[in-house]
Amino acid sequence: MIRRQDSIIITTLTRLLTPFIQLFGLYVIMHGHSSPGGGFQGGVILGAGFILIAISFGIDEARKRFSEGVVAVLSSGGVFLFAGVGLLALFLGANYLDYGVFPVADPRSLGMLVVEIGIGITVMAVKISIFHDLLTFE
Repeated sequence: MIRRQDSIIITTLTRLLTPFIQLFGLYVIMHGHSSPGGGFQGGVILGAGFILIAISFGIDEARKRFSEGVVAVLSSGGVFLFAGVGLLALFLGANYLDYGVFPVADPRSLGMLVVEIGIGITVMAVKISIFHDLLTFE
């Protein structure tokens, strides 16, 4: 079981680095539709930020921030976001995930961005869920 670290160096560095790790993960997700990277890589980075908090402050503090219920909602919500974009294209008369039919400016870029966000949310939540499961395995 992961317990709280008593090292002031570890906890201080975690407090300083975690916001930058999370910001970089969001950056990778948001620019994934136009550059290398995307939802999977950004989701892994966001999940790693959570694991750093769990290692530094203990699993009880980490579960206060992301309970297992929140993780379940986020993982399924990301999948529904991904699938919803594809179904919206179907309802508009195009193929699944054919973003060109969306009635907005630059529809392909927007459609890919929403899909990348859905993938990022799902990957982050599943990584956190796997981490929770590995900690509670007996």
